Amino acid sequence: MKNLFSNIKGDAFGGITAGIVALPLALAFGVSSGLGPTAGLYGAIFISFFAALFGGTNTQISGPTAPMTAVSMVIIASIIAVNDGDVNKALPVILTVFLLAGLMQIGLGALGLGKYIRYIPYPVVSGFMTAIGVIILLTQILPSLGYYPKEDLEFVDTFKVQAEEVILENILKEEAGEGILVLEDFKETISRAEKITEADILKESQTLAAKEASGALGAIKALPKALQNINWLELILALGTIFIIYGFKRITKAVPSTLVALIVMSGIAVGFGLEYRPIEEIPSGLPIPNLEIFTSFKLSSITPYIFTALTLALLGAIDSLLTSVVADNMTKTKHKPNQELVGQGIGNSIAAIFGGIPGAGATIRTVVNITSGGKTKLSGMIAGILLFIILLGLGPVASKIPAAVLAGILITVGIGVMDYKGLKAIPSLPRDMKIGPFKMSSEVLIMLVVLFLSTFWNLVYAVGIGLIIASLMFMKKIGDLTAERSDVKPLKEEAWADEAGFPEAFKEEVFIKHIKGPLFFGSTSDFQQLTAQIPDTASTVVIRLGRMQYMDQSGLYAMEDMLQELSKKNIQVLFVGLLKQPKYMMERIDIIPDLIPREHIFESFKQCMKWIKNNVKNVH
Repeated sequence: MKNLFSNIKGDAFGGITAGIVALPLALAFGVSSGLGPTAGLYGAIFISFFAALFGGTNTQISGPTAPMTAVSMVIIASIIAVNDGDVNKALPVILTVFLLAGLMQIGLGALGLGKYIRYIPYPVVSGFMTAIGVIILLTQILPSLGYYPKEDLEFVDTFKVQAEEVILENILKEEAGEGILVLEDFKETISRAEKITEADILKESQTLAAKEASGALGAIKALPKALQNINWLELILALGTIFIIYGFKRITKAVPSTLVALIVMSGIAVGFGLEYRPIEEIPSGLPIPNLEIFTSFKLSSITPYIFTALTLALLGAIDSLLTSVVADNMTKTKHKPNQELVGQGIGNSIAAIFGGIPGAGATIRTVVNITSGGKTKLSGMIAGILLFIILLGLGPVASKIPAAVLAGILITVGIGVMDYKGLKAIPSLPRDMKIGPFKMSSEVLIMLVVLFLSTFWNLVYAVGIGLIIASLMFMKKIGDLTAERSDVKPLKEEAWADEAGFPEAFKEEVFIKHIKGPLFFGSTSDFQQLTAQIPDTASTVVIRLGRMQYMDQSGLYAMEDMLQELSKKNIQVLFVGLLKQPKYMMERIDIIPDLIPREHIFESFKQCMKWIKNNVKNVH
């Protein structure tokens, strides 16, 4: 507890700033999920506070994130569809799935599985993150145009026949459940069918219309209708929001541009009395636990969603631990991955009980917290408390925010969450495989498969398929290239035979590192620790690469990060025995010659030794 209050001023400023950044995003993610802005705000409050309190990353700010919301949106839509389009009827099941995901995260942490997240290859993560951006962009086009399929009566009417069929099917299921034999007692079926009203058919038609237009593919199908029915006021509010978010950043980054856009555009809409569509009302007062999760619990209603809950838990774990790595790099600390998973699980479980959507560690909010002075867990807790105070004091005011403004905010989130580093690398990565007459990069293929399957089919299965393809391709490459055991561990450096005559005078100034075996997605974590073991006296690092036959995209970027960090410390790096494939990879993204000049690459250790004697000063 002593450490918790060691940086009160910095933590307070970091937490408040991160909380302000989180507010518009929490509301927007809540609306996007389908449960409304309150669910987003509750998620941000409880996850931020409890994940910080119990987590393993001191500076992490948690809450609803783009990937978690994209998956939650699919889960919510499918459960609502099963429950006749009634959100209130579906809510206990939805929240139970979210609670189950949180409990699974606690389980993952307790079992010590946090350290295995690093085995997910870069192209899979890259394809997934870009898909999340595409999904958010496509699903927010309709609300930014002011088009809501459920309210387009012409579109809804096309589902009337299908709606009648669904209602009749439900009657037959009810009768079967009650033990009524339809063919023997069809009068009962007719009697129940006669009670169906036009309102019932309309409601079911609206549910089917909303389902048809949901997700990325649904949004594309509904786009022609939306363009014929543009609400120009909603479109102007959305475009104005996007313009301010990007424009205000050019003026200053001291104040979050998302918040400025939210206040300015909402102020214009309210101040001029425009007839816009507001978000759902945010209830004032304390959040109340949804006890129906427990009182109306049925195992049969949850069983179909156990795998879905596990997916949500794993995605939250990956999302959070990737953010933890970013926080580590910025603060030069080391997070505790298993404790972080337990903290995230507790936060998600409590948020679910109170009706909040699930979340994870949020990279942008964590970076804002660190740059604003946050250093301990108190900063994340303060961010949650600030959002709680806003909920209590400004709930009625926040209820007047235009829906189109939140759509505009989400469009910028979608653009920002895409992995441009991975996309830019597509033309430059080596084409190491053939599909028919076409040559292409296996890493690019994995990324594109995950991207398209995630966007237009299923986020969960896409990642699974991506992992399987990556594993098979990796096994083939390693089988082709080497039978040697991978060894890039940072400890136990043993001198090779040709280093026997290395002058004692240079032992303090020169650090020699050996890499034996491929540098791939499974070994990058050990490799990243390399900089930590370099003595403070060293001015030169020699990396011996004669036994590193292969490096993949994950290894390539790990090498780039390490070289950039050494460059910042003014430590020069020399390569010895660089082989063909790793050299080709490093040349494609300009590690050679930007970070490693060609004159710093030597074929033999003898040549390297000669250069060291002529160029390295012995000062220790």
